[in-house]
Amino acid sequence: MSNLVIEGGKVELHKDNGSFIRKIGDNNVFYADINKDGSKVLITTFKGNVELRSDEGSFIRTIGDGNALLARFTTEGIMVTTCKSKIELRNENGEFLHLV
Repeated sequence: MSNLVIEGGKVELHKDNGSFIRKIGDNNVFYADINKDGSKVLITTFKGNVELRSDEGSFIRTIGDGNALLARFTTEGIMVTTCKSKIELRNENGEFLHLV
């Protein structure tokens, strides 16, 4: 399993022993989460965007409407807390499922 560290607005992927693997994303990362198997990373930016990326750093897609405060992986999908204090559940394709 890998660990995430936010340093200077970028996500750093580290091995369990702490050794650096790579940087992921741009210089505007507010929060990041990694899925259970370590293959995908969710990045919430200071601008409210949520990016789904591979563990290699490749951009996959944007999740949500650009009004996110925080996004996390859950067993049901991706939970996005919006700036309007709503919690949306979305799938990995970005499709809205329902409010939580």
